[in-house]
Amino acid sequence: MKTRSILNLAFILLAFCLLAFSSCKKDNIQKGKSDFASMEQLSADENNMEAVTDDALKDVESVLSYQGGGYKSLSGIPCNASLDSASVVNDTVTLFITYNGLNCNGNRNRTGQVEIRKRIGTHWGQAGASIQIRYIDFAVTKVATDRTITLNGVKTFENVSGGFIWQLGLSRTTIIQKVSGNMQITFENGDTRSWNIARQRTYTGSLGQLSMTVDGFGTSGEYNNLVTWGTNRNGEDFYTSIAQSIVHKESCGWDPVAGIKIHRIPAQDKSATLTFGYNSGSTLVTGDECPTHFRLDWINGTYSGTKYIALP
Repeated sequence: MKTRSILNLAFILLAFCLLAFSSCKKDNIQKGKSDFASMEQLSADENNMEAVTDDALKDVESVLSYQGGGYKSLSGIPCNASLDSASVVNDTVTLFITYNGLNCNGNRNRTGQVEIRKRIGTHWGQAGASIQIRYIDFAVTKVATDRTITLNGVKTFENVSGGFIWQLGLSRTTIIQKVSGNMQITFENGDTRSWNIARQRTYTGSLGQLSMTVDGFGTSGEYNNLVTWGTNRNGEDFYTSIAQSIVHKESCGWDPVAGIKIHRIPAQDKSATLTFGYNSGSTLVTGDECPTHFRLDWINGTYSGTKYIALP
C-alpha cells in the first residue's frame, strides 16, 4: 500500500510538472508572438511613412524644378493636385500643393496640402539650397489596405550637392539631398505620435535606371546614424538607425533592394533588425532581380524570432 501511494504521488507530481511546462511553453509562444507583432507594426508604420513622404518630396522637387524654379510650366504638377500661385511676403516665397485624389501610380489617395517656402533668390538647383516644407492635414490612404495616415509637421529640405534629378546621367553623376524635421502622425485608429526625421538621400545612375541610397544622420543621446526616432503607436520611445545604407532602385518601383535598418525600444529591451533584398523564397536577390520581401530579426530579452515579410 505504501509503495502504491508513493507511485501515485510520483504520477501526480509528473503530471503537474508536464502541465506547468506546457503552460510555460504556451506563455512563451504567446509572449513571442506579442513581441514580434509590436516590432512588425513599428516596421510597417515606419516604412509606410517613408513611402508616403518620399512621394510628397518628389512632388515638391518637380514643382521646384519648373524651368529652373520659375514655376511657369504645368508639366510637373502631381496627378489630382493643384498648385497655387506663388505669394511673396517680405523675403519669402510661398506655394501650396493641394491634393484631392489618387497619385500618378494609382496606389495612394491623397488629400490636404503641402506648403513650400523658400527665400527670394534661392534656386533649388544651387548647392546648399534649403527650403521649408509644411504638411497640413496631409491624409494618405493606401488603396490596397484602405488604411489612412495623416501627417502634420515641418521639414527642412536641402539640396546638398546642387543640381536636378533629371540631370543625372547627363551633366551630373550624383545628387545629394537631406531631409530633417518633426512630424505628427495620426494613425488609422486615431492615435497621434511625434516622430523626428533625419534622412540623407544620394541619387546616382540615369533616368529610368536611378538608384537612391538612404542614410541616417540624426543623433539622440547614445544613438547615432538615426533616420527616425520618437514615440510609436504603443506609446514606447523608439530609435531607428541605418547600419548599412538602404538602396532603392527605380527599376524595382523604388522598393529597397539592399541595406540594414535597426529599430530599438530600450525601455522594453526590444530591438528588430530589418535586412532588405529578399525574394519570396526567403533568399537574397541577385543581379537585376527585384525583391519582394525583407527579413525581420527581433529580440526582446530572452525571446527572439525571425520572419520574412512582404514589402508594403
